[in-house]
Amino acid sequence: MDLNILMPTVSTFFIVLSATLVAFGWRLAVQRKLEQHQKVMVYAAVAAILFFIIYASRTFIIGSTPYNGPDGLKPYYLVFLLFHIVLATVAAVFGITTITLGYKKKFKKHRRLGRLTSIIWFITAITGVAVYSILYVLYPAADAKPLFEAIFG
Repeated sequence: MDLNILMPTVSTFFIVLSATLVAFGWRLAVQRKLEQHQKVMVYAAVAAILFFIIYASRTFIIGSTPYNGPDGLKPYYLVFLLFHIVLATVAAVFGITTITLGYKKKFKKHRRLGRLTSIIWFITAITGVAVYSILYVLYPAADAKPLFEAIFG
């Protein structure tokens, strides 16, 4: 399989795995199974880190996949992509903060921020799968291009 398809598929798998683990971890916290909650959330963070390593490696070494759909839809795709990127960045910062608060035993702040972080993470995973679907399933492009060329043509 071509690395231009394999790496995005694997990275998307890891972001979905991360969001799924966050959902299980949230349930464990609600059930007050806090030791299990902590372990599952660490696994969720590891899956997110693996996503980021694969995504960043591909983006900087190979390039990004350009939008290959209808020209009339490109502005909407770019707005959607920007929304996804902003959410992903916020989710990453909030995720690191939430994990840090948990390890510092600042549980009141951890719980409050954790709820918001989880919701943002779920939306990020869903929009990430949508971006993957647009770029690799609905309108696949032939080759990766340098990052800014892929986005702005």
